[in-house]
Amino acid sequence: MKILCVSDQIDPLVYSSSAKERFEDIDLVLCAGDLAMEYVDYIVSALNKPTYFVFGNHNLKEFCFYHPNECPQRGAAPYDALKYAHGAHYLGFKTFNDGKLLMAGASGSKLYNNGQCQYTDKQMKYRLIKMIPQLYYNKWRYGRYLDIFLTHTPPKDIHDKSDPCHQGFDCYRWFLKKFKPTYMIHGHIHLYDIQDIRVSKFEETTIINAFSHYILEFDEKDLMHSETN
Repeated sequence: MKILCVSDQIDPLVYSSSAKERFEDIDLVLCAGDLAMEYVDYIVSALNKPTYFVFGNHNLKEFCFYHPNECPQRGAAPYDALKYAHGAHYLGFKTFNDGKLLMAGASGSKLYNNGQCQYTDKQMKYRLIKMIPQLYYNKWRYGRYLDIFLTHTPPKDIHDKSDPCHQGFDCYRWFLKKFKPTYMIHGHIHLYDIQDIRVSKFEETTIINAFSHYILEFDEKDLMHSETN
């Protein structure tokens, strides 16, 4: 399986008239936040592949459509009305089974200026806990909790920075230890140096910074399936 992971900036290799040919062997797309929905829409239209996204702490023009309870001005369209907006599936604080992969996602960053889609560690952990029933069902039905955890912010002390805006969530470390996804894809941390660390290992999870774009490729047989294990 081959996955195009994107986050945080418009990549000229993706936003290109040759994108369809360049990424013709991609199976699906994961968008890890801080991307205008118009860019997500372009990716869906250009590549015509299943696309999944979470929000970051910027480019939140449509955040209220998906989280009306978190917006100061009510009256946003209900989530169900925009379930397939832009042709992409929203993974924020929910789990999803696309038939091959078990996925879950979390939007937002650490709280730093009381803006939208910002959370304390306690608030984020509460949102993760609400996904536990479905994760236990996955374990019972498929022999594993999760294949891919898509977030905007990295875990604490893994790829993150010391400033308040770019600190990682400590509760993500708990989540990874408990539910053991094969991959965690995040954004939020810009990479400006070729020596910056993009891929790390924590417990049983490979953690990948999707800044700009990154190609994740793996053999589906590497994922545990209850039917064969």
